[in-house]
Amino acid sequence: MIVYDRAKKEYVNEVEPHEGLLKFLYQTMTGRLLLKFIVKPSFSKWYGRYYNSGKSKKDIKLFIDKHGIKDVKEYDIETFQSFNDFFTRQKEVKISDHDHDLISTADSKLSVYHIDKDLRLKIKNSSYSLDDILDDVELAKQFINGLCLVFRLSLTDYHRYIYIDDGFLFRHYEIAGELHTVRSISEKFHVFSRNHRIVSVLKMKHLGDVVQVEVGALTIGAIHNYNKPVFFYGDEKGYFGYGGSTIVIFLKHGVVKIDSDIAEQSEKGIETKVNIGERIGKIC
Repeated sequence: MIVYDRAKKEYVNEVEPHEGLLKFLYQTMTGRLLLKFIVKPSFSKWYGRYYNSGKSKKDIKLFIDKHGIKDVKEYDIETFQSFNDFFTRQKEVKISDHDHDLISTADSKLSVYHIDKDLRLKIKNSSYSLDDILDDVELAKQFINGLCLVFRLSLTDYHRYIYIDDGFLFRHYEIAGELHTVRSISEKFHVFSRNHRIVSVLKMKHLGDVVQVEVGALTIGAIHNYNKPVFFYGDEKGYFGYGGSTIVIFLKHGVVKIDSDIAEQSEKGIETKVNIGERIGKIC
């Protein structure tokens, strides 16, 4: 998959882990039959039990070697009690300290989409209604002509995420669903409106009303949010269990200006690699 590396100002071809398996599951008849079982949250809970057990410790070094994980020198690998203990490890996060910078909530591949007057947005080859994603038509109406920021976390990304402004939690709710992969291979399944997700309605100091949605993905049965009643810029909001997943943030019209390189790549349908805490735009 081609993504834009803004640090190097070049395009890179990122090989997605388990690409062959996903093609089998989503593009063959036998695979699609298996998929009906695999996407159920009960399967992910069963799968997750192994990665939370001591038996999975042996997979840590294999994962590091296979994917070339470079940020592990500061850790004593032997102290991790399970693979998920390693996978959800915390690291020091560098956050932009410039006034009114809009920052990335996570290490991820970012795409930015405009929400039209009919509360629809086109993501890759699928068209979504905001109400389908949020399951709340009145909440969705607040974001007419606003922006939708999609942060897709790969298997090898840091799986903790942060608040992008000071504020307080107005309400949060969970939407039960399935657990499809969030990669492009599953486009026709409308994963952002079918997958398990947690919606946080946030009142923020500079950004106003913001909605953040954590979307579960294949083999992820656990989205861990701290649900802090009051939070500050750069505070950790939560983390995902083993796998790759997605965070979707909805912003109202006119509150931010996205950096030009990200906006240009999004117009082309290309994701941009961003780091947690990195500037991705300016708050108006």
